[in-house]
Amino acid sequence: MLPVIALVGRPNVGKSTLFNRLTRSRDALVADQPGITRDRQHGVGKIGAHPYVIVDTGGISGQADGIDVLMEKQVKHAIGEADHLIFLLDGRDGMTGADEAIAEELRKTGKPITVAVNKSEGLDKAVAGADFYALGLGDPHLIAAAHGGGVKHLINTLLDTFIWPDKKDEEEEVEEADKGIQIALVGRPNVGKSTLVNRLLGEDRVVAFDRPGTTRDSIAIPFEQNGKQYTLIDTAGVRRRARIAEAIEKFSVIKTLQAMEQANVVMLILDAHQGISEQDATLAGHVLDSGRALVVCINKWDGLDSHEREQIKSEMLRRLPFLAFAEWRFISALHGSGVGHLMEAVDQAYNAAMIDMKTPELTRILEEAVQEHQPPIARGRRIKLRYAHQGGKNPPIIVIHGNQTDAVPPTYQRYLMNRFRECFDLHGTPLRIEFKGGENPFEGRKNTLTKRQVDKRRRMMRHVKKR
Repeated sequence: MLPVIALVGRPNVGKSTLFNRLTRSRDALVADQPGITRDRQHGVGKIGAHPYVIVDTGGISGQADGIDVLMEKQVKHAIGEADHLIFLLDGRDGMTGADEAIAEELRKTGKPITVAVNKSEGLDKAVAGADFYALGLGDPHLIAAAHGGGVKHLINTLLDTFIWPDKKDEEEEVEEADKGIQIALVGRPNVGKSTLVNRLLGEDRVVAFDRPGTTRDSIAIPFEQNGKQYTLIDTAGVRRRARIAEAIEKFSVIKTLQAMEQANVVMLILDAHQGISEQDATLAGHVLDSGRALVVCINKWDGLDSHEREQIKSEMLRRLPFLAFAEWRFISALHGSGVGHLMEAVDQAYNAAMIDMKTPELTRILEEAVQEHQPPIARGRRIKLRYAHQGGKNPPIIVIHGNQTDAVPPTYQRYLMNRFRECFDLHGTPLRIEFKGGENPFEGRKNTLTKRQVDKRRRMMRHVKKR
């Protein structure tokens, strides 16, 4: 197994910045504001002589109430699963009482600890690290996570403490970590995304708190079920643009949209108690535009009587008719009802999105559809559709060739789309059809006849006229 290294420390000392530097990514949300990171974030380290797993954690504030208790619980989980700890400190603040308290708690874990003093750029190196020797955790490493100063030396020194396998084994292990179906959970704030993640994993993996906006970053969590690899991506709730005031929330929305593009399957979480809002429809439109396979989860289904349930189903059909292709599941993330069969819906949607469609079969279905219902006449001529082939996956794309394809009306396009969807049993994925018109093979071609050929043609034409 790759070694696991956890970043711990007070809020706003630069843990997420160091995480992004070590993974060479922008996976962790970074802002000059304490308390941005609330869940633990995993990534594969790409700086240093060997690969490793790096874990970003929320800042340890020492608060004994509210969401801070849940955040510190996540930090303790990260410390428990780590093989080595990087205790990150702020060189500009110097050592504080909170740093000493954290150091005392870290000593009790018995885990090896490396002290890193961040934000040391521009400081006298002899003075910047002097205070931190009092922690009794060894020589502090002076780094600048934002600019990369000292980071490579820090991680290489830490990695030298491990016994490493052959290089080939390391590469195979990194490749293994990349496998699995990527599933992004999206929805409005406080609809139960984090609760559903914890229910699927069977542990309190992310912070779930009864307050909108608890999740701020997109957290990717690999797991295995029934011998299959998956990665759940918990995202921040998306509100209407007019209600977004904080800059950090704007970045959270961007991260959510990026998670959709990264995913193979999207779980759209709706709140049965709040009904279907305009924001739900807008977010569903974003999912449709992304082309990803979709499972719609109606959460908090428990506690509703039969009349309320029928009313919600009617509202869904009225406001979200463009999601008729999706898999619909009615669940309770808090109590677990309906959650057990969710991954079956995910597998079905993923398989439909990644289907292989053979050209002869696509062309046969197209010909049968055209025979049953001819395309309309455009500009005095009948539209002719000749053959079809597959043009892509996730979503499946069918390319149809013919004449006057630019004049195929939307109603006929829907007819063909429904026909292909029915024949290939494409449930849970959008389907796209592209049309390509026939081109004149001589258009734009210059006259390449030789002078001798031109003279011969002229003689033939004169002979024909004499006759």
